[in-house]
Amino acid sequence: MSSEIKFKNHSLPQEDQTQDLSQGKVKLTDLLSRLNDEKKKERNSNIALSIVAVSAVTAFGIILSL
Repeated sequence: MSSEIKFKNHSLPQEDQTQDLSQGKVKLTDLLSRLNDEKKKERNSNIALSIVAVSAVTAFGIILSL
């Protein structure tokens, strides 16, 4: 019963509601650009990791061949 009273008395000012609605919208182009940026970062990190792995195998092979 007390929660019903709290809920009925709870209200937001009109300015806050309009700001929340405008900030809540997400543009598809923003999401796509963010997705492309993340893909580029992931690809670059994968390339760097691959280079480190190949270098380690090459160095280990050279050490074993001596």
